[in-house]
Amino acid sequence: MNIVLIGLSHKTAPVEVRERLAFNEACLPDALGALVDRDCVDESVIVSTCNRVELIASAPAGADKGLHRLTSFLCDFHKLSVHSIDSHLYRHADTEAVKHIFRVASSLDSMVLGESQILGQVKDAYRNAVEAGTVGRVLSQLMHKALSVAKRVRTETGVAQNPVSVSSVAVELAQKIFGDLSNKTILLVGAGEMAELAAQNLMREGANKLLVTNRTVERAEKFAQEFGGGIVSFEAFYEVLPSADIIICSTGAPDYVIQTEETRRALKMRRKGPALFIDISVPRNIDPAIADLDNAFLFDIDDMQGVVETNLRERQREARNAEAIIETEVQAFVKHLRSFDIGPTVLEVKQLLAEMAHGELKRNRKRLGELTDEQEAAIAEILIPALVNKLSHPIILQMRAAAKDETPADIVEELKKMLRV
Repeated sequence: MNIVLIGLSHKTAPVEVRERLAFNEACLPDALGALVDRDCVDESVIVSTCNRVELIASAPAGADKGLHRLTSFLCDFHKLSVHSIDSHLYRHADTEAVKHIFRVASSLDSMVLGESQILGQVKDAYRNAVEAGTVGRVLSQLMHKALSVAKRVRTETGVAQNPVSVSSVAVELAQKIFGDLSNKTILLVGAGEMAELAAQNLMREGANKLLVTNRTVERAEKFAQEFGGGIVSFEAFYEVLPSADIIICSTGAPDYVIQTEETRRALKMRRKGPALFIDISVPRNIDPAIADLDNAFLFDIDDMQGVVETNLRERQREARNAEAIIETEVQAFVKHLRSFDIGPTVLEVKQLLAEMAHGELKRNRKRLGELTDEQEAAIAEILIPALVNKLSHPIILQMRAAAKDETPADIVEELKKMLRV
């Protein structure tokens, strides 16, 4: 089989190391082509993301030579010494390599367990390798199976369910309160990174109206341009509060920016049902007393972090079910590959049978009498190959079945003993 993999990830290397070993999209075709040397490596795929860099290959000369080739290529391509990066690398071969790839595609090795982005990144890596012409029979089957296993994990377990980031929890809360988020108005009070992530997630789920207010007008303008929203003066945001369905506050101020009495007056003017207040500031920027107002729901960072931790524990429980699926799929795939990894053995068996047939013909040639040149050629070129194919067919079928549990090298040695008795 000889599938090999080397890599580094957020678990083994800091970002400053990962970024030095990354492959940008422009250089990928050349890197994939250069990695394949037709001796130690004859197929290659490179997965390169912000959290991991992995080189996957088929190694016809054996796992040890294949792993050495991957390591030296990675160092040479990025002009680094093995000594400088070796402690950050992990290496896998055959069954362990297959298992690792299945776990990566299924998001069991991700920084955020169950996140969906890695599956798309693995698909992109496979597509890039196909376009570069560096994928053959082995890696084609491997990558297709990895994507299939990832889909099964997401379908049959809850490992990708229950949001595990503050921004995605904000979406979950909004959907529970409003159901359909289309035509809901979002008011961003402040324009920090967390507010941006929450807004991105909310709008991705259908919310399509954005208003932003910020003490720094330039930041508000940039934010509004990015999301196609409108700008509200920071001193006048209470005036638009009655029309806002979701208010996300993140200003970095040392005290409450959204006060109770002003909010009470604004909500009395509201004619659209409840408003959702999300305070993702530390310290809090929304007066907690707003939670007691009619027509208002308030969640702060601790509320959402509690949901995140609960959901993460649930994902971790589901991950155990996912690991069981992967273990089963790995064993089935390895057996499948072994059953087809007997090409050289088949040729050797046919050669043994052909040698036996030619030997018998030579020993019994005199008993056949005089033969024309055409008859001699027919025996050598038609009859003996036909007999070899006929005799080898059931042997090959047995070899394929046996190869699931044994190596082809062991099988051919047994056949040699049998055929030479």
